[in-house]
Formats: sequence, structure tokens, C-alpha cells
Amino acid sequence: MGISFFRGTISLARLVWHRERLRIPLWLAGLVVFTLLVPGAFSELYPSQEDRAGMAETMRNPAMTALVGPGELDNYTIGAMTSHQMLLFTALAVSLMNILLICRHTRGDEEEGRAEMLRALPIGRLSNLHATLLVMASTNMILALSTGIGLYFLGIDSMSFEGSLLYGAVLGCTGLFFAGVVAVSAQLAETSRGAMGISIAVLLVAYLTRGITDINNEKWSWLSPLGWVTKTGPYTANQWSPVLLLVAAAFVLMLVSYYLHANRDIGTGTLPSRAGRTSAGQTLKGPVALALKLQRTGTVAWGIGLLVMGLSYGSVLGELEGFFDGNELLEQMLLGDGGLTLTERFLPMLFVVMAILASIPPLMSILKLIGEEKKGRLDHLLGRELSRSRLMAGYLLVSATNAFVMLSLAAIGLWATGNAAMEEGMRFWPLYSSGILYYPAILCMLGLTILLIGFQPKYSKFIWLYLVYSFMAIYWGGLFDLPDWLSKLSPYGHVPQLPVEDMAAMPVVLLIVSALVLAVAGFIGYNRRDIQGD
Repeated sequence: MGISFFRGTISLARLVWHRERLRIPLWLAGLVVFTLLVPGAFSELYPSQEDRAGMAETMRNPAMTALVGPGELDNYTIGAMTSHQMLLFTALAVSLMNILLICRHTRGDEEEGRAEMLRALPIGRLSNLHATLLVMASTNMILALSTGIGLYFLGIDSMSFEGSLLYGAVLGCTGLFFAGVVAVSAQLAETSRGAMGISIAVLLVAYLTRGITDINNEKWSWLSPLGWVTKTGPYTANQWSPVLLLVAAAFVLMLVSYYLHANRDIGTGTLPSRAGRTSAGQTLKGPVALALKLQRTGTVAWGIGLLVMGLSYGSVLGELEGFFDGNELLEQMLLGDGGLTLTERFLPMLFVVMAILASIPPLMSILKLIGEEKKGRLDHLLGRELSRSRLMAGYLLVSATNAFVMLSLAAIGLWATGNAAMEEGMRFWPLYSSGILYYPAILCMLGLTILLIGFQPKYSKFIWLYLVYSFMAIYWGGLFDLPDWLSKLSPYGHVPQLPVEDMAAMPVVLLIVSALVLAVAGFIGYNRRDIQGD
């Protein structure tokens, strides 16, 4: 590859910065500010070493290891606590930032026709990809330095300068690694949907692999790049070698993406596309069938992923009970007034995580309607006898079914391995119903998405920010002892957390009614507004 392949890179990089002048600063501000708030919150919640030792005992079990990874629990300082409980989840958020932004400027630009317009200018074949990666590399570098320096200047004794720099470096280099992943995915897939699907699948597989191997054999967690993240141990072991491994892997992935991009035609993918039928069969006549056809591969992949996640979480429940037996401190701290076991007290947390992850595929499904609209593919459909209401109803039906299937698979997987792992077993219906109880909350998220599609389609993707907020408010809200009203701003915060809480029908009914009201309003707006591409 000669220099001519990269001609015009600087000009294109400025263009990428201009297009992302709001998104990148918002991402950086959110990640950095949240990271810097965490140690201070921990200092207030756990001011003494005795308090932190008590928290360490609650984290010393397989379920928490599967969620956040291993940590230094014998000397649980503020720095060690921050690294253990926050580093992995923040790295996941950084990975998503890179996946979303890079996919938008690579495969997304090709789908929208912008890449073809750029290639008509005197620029190199690899310039657009190279410019995008340069911008994201600098973004990750800014994130690493801001986070590292900011953590050190908090002035907390257990948070050394080296540990702070390592914490920031881990986040930045994890972003670089997944920048390489999505750069390769954008060359393999023919659509932005496919590229994002491959990238997120890699992220989920990395998380599940790390969780399973951290429980069964920690040495095998080297197979996962997210396992490298947890092995750095900022403020404790301060291991830099996994960071170098992330950088080396990112460099290799980017080189592979350059090679693949240089050897394919614009608008095509390296992986061959299967030729379709010349005429549609009876099963494709209708909006529901068409939506199912377009989303079949992604639905199956997500279904397998959530089933595996449920199976992996369920497999540790037997070890959780074994750890609980004889541990008087945990008995005193975690056993509920109603005689609940440690497993039963951890189940609501697992259900929240599974429910929020199970919300991703149905939200992606309903947002496909906007994607098809932007590409002008709805003109042909709506120009015939198909009404807007019937089209949106078809996508809503597919999305609602998707949500039910995803939640069911996660709950069934949790029960299957949990029942086998525990001596006394687990009854299917109580566990399944506790998980499926989050279905109305997902319907409420779908209703809100339809409302945005109906009235403000350009803001419809803000539903992802709301989903992230829901996770932070509920999962981290309990950890930081945040006000209860913050979690109540999310539909997931109104779901009764069985078996810790008593069943309450009214919040569930209100969620269903809210979902219906939002959906009806969205249908009205969709029928009245102009279609983008008409």
C-alpha cells in the first residue's frame, strides 16, 4: 500500500470531527465525569476499611465474579473497589462508543452513498477508513489521558499515579481494540446492520467467555480481550502487559481491515451474499413476514447469545450456595428477613441485567423501520395497498415477539443450569415468571421508541441513551445508594423484584397501559408526518 492510498486523510479526518462535533464530546464527557464521580461516592458510602471489607465479602462469590470479574478483595481500598466494580462495565461502554461511531462512518457511509461521492474526489482508496480510525484513536487517547489524570487529581490515598494512568490506558486501549474489530466487521459485512451485529456479537462473546472462564479456570480468561481488561488490576497489581496486548491486537486488526478494504469493491462485503429468490413465496407476502425475513439472522444470533448468558449465570448458582454455607458474615449481611437465601437475593440483579440486554434486539428490530425509511425502501411498499399503520404494526408485532422470546430464552437458560447445579433444584415457574415480569417494561421501551418514530424520527436513537440510563440507575443506583426516584424514571425500576419483593400487580398494569398509550400516539404521529424519502 503506497502513500497514494491515504491521500486526503487529514481533510477527511477534519470532516469526521465536524460531523461528530456533538457526539464525541458527549460520549467523552459522560464517560469521564461518571468515572470521576465513582471513587468519591465509594468514599462516602464506605468510609472505613471495615465497611469496605464487608463489601468485599459480598463480592467474593462466583455470581459477582461472572458479572464484574475477579479483584483484589483482601485489601479492598477505594482504588481496588473502583477498579473491580467499575472498570469492566466502563470498558464495555467505551467499546460500544467505538462500534457505533466507526460503523456510522464506514459501512454506514457506503450505504448512504456518501462514500461513493467521496471516492469521486482525488482521495486515496483507504483515506476514509484511515481518517475514521485516526479520529477514534485520538478520541480514545483523550479519554485515556482525561480519565487517568482526573482520577489521580481526586487526591484519594489508594489511587496512585501509576494506577490512575493504567485505569485510563485500559479504557483507551479497549476502545482501540474494538475500533479494530468494527473496522474489520465493516469490510466483512455488506450492510451497516451486519457490521454492527458482528461487532456486538464479538463483544458479547468476549464478555461471556470472560465470565465463564473467570469462574471455572481463570487462566483460560486470556482467551477473551475483556479478560485482559480485568487482569490489569489498576491500583493493585498494576499489570501493563495486557494493555500492550490490546494495542498489538488492535494494530493487527486495523491492518487486516486496510487489506480487506483495499481488495473489495465499494458497496460490497468480503463475505459473499447469498443470492435471493427471483420471486417472493407465500410466506413473504405481508409486512410481518418481510420484517421477520430481514431480521432473521440477527434474531437467531441474539437468541443464542441470551440463552448462553442464562446458562452461564445459572451454572454458578450451585457454587454460590456452596460459598454461602458456613460464611457467618454473609449470612448476617445478605440473608433477608424472610429467610431468603443468597441465591434468591442475587436473582433480581441477574434478572435486571438479562432484561436490559434482552431489550436490545427488540429495540434494534423496531428501529429497522427508520433505517428502511432513510434508504427509501418504504416508498415502494407504501405506494401500494399497504397502509402506514399496518406497516408499523407489523414491525411492532415482530419486536414485541422478539422481546418475549429473548426474555424467555434467558430465563430458561438460567433455570436449566441453575436447577442442575443446585442440590435442592429450582422450580421452573417461579423463576421464569420473575424474569418474564420485565416484559411490560420492554414493551414500554418499544412504545416510547414508536412515539419517537412517529413524531421525531431523527431522535429515535436516543432510546439507547435511555436504556443505558436505566442500567446505571438500577444496577449502580443500589451500589451507590442513590435516591429511589432515579430508578423510578425508568420502566425497569417499576418492576417488582421477585422473590425479594412481594408481587404488586398495579405497577405492571400501569407499564402495559403506558406502553399502549405511547404506541397509539406514535401510530397517530406516523400517519400524519412526511416519510423521509417521499
